Amino acid sequence: MNTWWRRIGFSLVAVFGLLVVYSLVYQWGMATFEGEQRTVFQSAQTVIEILTTAGFGGDADDWTTDGMNLLVIWINLSGVLLVFLALPLFVVPLFQRALATQPAESTDLTDHVIICSHTEREDVLRNELEAAGIPYVFIESNPETVTELTGDGIDAIVGDPEQEQTLRAANIDDARAIVIDVADEANPEVILTARELRDDLRIISVAEDSEVVTYHRYAGADTVVRPRQVLGHSLARKAALSVTAELRETIELGERLEITELLVRGDSELAGQTIAASRIRDRLGINVIGMWHEGQFVPVPDPETVIDENTILLVAGQYDALTELTSRTVSPSQAQSQRVIVGGYGEVGRTVSETLSTAGISQTVVDRVEIDGVDVVGDITDEDTLAAVDIETARSVVLALDDDTTAIYATLVLEKIAPETEVIVRANETETVRKLYRAGAEYVLALSTVTGRMLSSVLLEDEEVLTPETQFEIIRTTAPKLVGQSLDEAGVRTRLGCTVVAVERNGELLPNPGPEFTVEADDALIVVGSDDTVNRFLAATQ
Repeated sequence: MNTWWRRIGFSLVAVFGLLVVYSLVYQWGMATFEGEQRTVFQSAQTVIEILTTAGFGGDADDWTTDGMNLLVIWINLSGVLLVFLALPLFVVPLFQRALATQPAESTDLTDHVIICSHTEREDVLRNELEAAGIPYVFIESNPETVTELTGDGIDAIVGDPEQEQTLRAANIDDARAIVIDVADEANPEVILTARELRDDLRIISVAEDSEVVTYHRYAGADTVVRPRQVLGHSLARKAALSVTAELRETIELGERLEITELLVRGDSELAGQTIAASRIRDRLGINVIGMWHEGQFVPVPDPETVIDENTILLVAGQYDALTELTSRTVSPSQAQSQRVIVGGYGEVGRTVSETLSTAGISQTVVDRVEIDGVDVVGDITDEDTLAAVDIETARSVVLALDDDTTAIYATLVLEKIAPETEVIVRANETETVRKLYRAGAEYVLALSTVTGRMLSSVLLEDEEVLTPETQFEIIRTTAPKLVGQSLDEAGVRTRLGCTVVAVERNGELLPNPGPEFTVEADDALIVVGSDDTVNRFLAATQ
């Protein structure tokens, strides 16, 4: 668009310059050939009349010489020539571009997923659908958003999803499912409209507030996803794990294999060692299958990678071995206080508080609003408020704030005045995660990631997301394109950046398959990686 504005500006300057030149030439011609004096403005008026074919005014009778007539003929012909050049070069393309950028209002997709509204969490779902080869279309009420999406090659149409004509335009008759994430209050109306048009359509709704879940179900939703509650439970469990130094949160894949995340404290036994030097695999039979290192996910860590303070290890092994490893990741001299501070008392914060209470962990809740459940009214980014909650004696802080910028500010303040206090943060957008790690957070989980994974887990039949509420994605899926190949030949780790931690074959779980393991038909692979690497794996193997 900037290029076209530059062209238009250049064209206007060129036209103005041409008028000035023609006016001066006309003024000279009248004086030279006819002996008549004209001002520049009088000459400009006549030139404009000639070029626009609006008439020649009173000067036509004064053109008595051959020289002046030839000059007027030249001005006429050159003006017409310029018009014919300008139309194909500038005017027509501008009209074509204007028509081309009109947002689409319908789609002819079939067997697709209709997604009502577009946010970053729907982008997480979109990436999962694209990896699985499932078509989709967004319905957005903002024409500019639709134009941007289509410009990026993303199927989208403009309209109001509460209206029947919009859902018909989205080809609801041939859709496989509809995801509704407009707003808690608006979702039921969209659900009712969709259910009226298709009684057999699969409807998935996203609920922010737990109080509206019942209404979504009454309206006709088949599945109601509650990502804030899941996120709150996950953050609370992470805080409880840090406080108790006890292995609680694992993903059980079988009797001989479980997966968990472990946060390495600065003065623990593992801190400062390389993966190889720690001999985790040799002594405990545990595989390090991934790690968060300096805010970035490393799906296949090098054995010489140093396990720094606040590194998060993703490990797989037997429960007893994982329990022993947990004791080596925590500080040998834990603070006397095991209290957790909860910053923010919205849906996520309330869930964190309730989960900690159930676990019997002492807590102090901080919020700007004085309501039941809030212990201290204040701003979690304010040093006076943090002093009031005795921040330096707290073991952990869980920031369950609705605004990512506020979460970053709070993390920076906490890192400055209480560097020994563990900071566990809820983010809204995935792009904020790395910023929070840079600010000093020990553990960050994005709401958009949790929502997208939960939705894809419901929608994708060939893929089961085992961990919607963790920083790592673990799925159970088939891989038909890998049949007959070994994991090394397929480049699962080297090319795709994932790790196959187990394979289900004929009802038996085969843990820790080596690089020579050959995939057979009907094998179900349990794959670990980041969202991007897992999507890359799905796109390459389905």
